[in-house]
Amino acid sequence: MWYLYILRCGDGTLYTGITTDVEKRLEAHRVGKGAKYTRGRGPLEVVYREVCGTHSEALRRELAVKAMPREEKQKLIENLKLL
Repeated sequence: MWYLYILRCGDGTLYTGITTDVEKRLEAHRVGKGAKYTRGRGPLEVVYREVCGTHSEALRRELAVKAMPREEKQKLIENLKLL
């Protein structure tokens, strides 16, 4: 099972990625073994996760979310909190 996730970085920026284990990937980001973008931007917090199914579905969803303006990403995050 693949997941799309969004991290909120310490500087307020958002990072979007995919993984099969969100908690393990968060820890990799926190110790500097994740994406280069997240290094030095801690603390990092998972603010959104979404089940995507297959790897190819997750990649397509990641591209779609990364193309969204920040405001749309914020809406995704806020809608999750309302559930």
